[in-house]
Amino acid sequence: MMIEVLKSKLHCVRVTEANLNYMGSITIDEDLMDAANLIAGEKVQVVDNNNGERFETYIIKGERGSGCVCLNGAAARKVQVGDTVIIISYAMMDFEEAKTFKPSVVFPLDNHLV
Repeated sequence: MMIEVLKSKLHCVRVTEANLNYMGSITIDEDLMDAANLIAGEKVQVVDNNNGERFETYIIKGERGSGCVCLNGAAARKVQVGDTVIIISYAMMDFEEAKTFKPSVVFPLDNHLV
């Protein structure tokens, strides 16, 4: 049996930009992506702690060390710059493997690694 489990989480990062005129996605600082084991093109769920919005999009690699968390396209309407969001990805795996799997959970300080 396969189940979907938490793979990666960036917990409480701040939205630095919202770009309505871009085609879509979320741009994330490459340092944050590496720390949370995320890759460009990966599907993520974004949860906005300020307004309760929850939506899915995909990742675009942002400038390393910039602290960038930018919602693009239609997703830009779901957030405000300065909102705190949680970025989550999931993975399908065998039930037995899932019992011992350890997700990558990162708690950045002001969108930078400590």
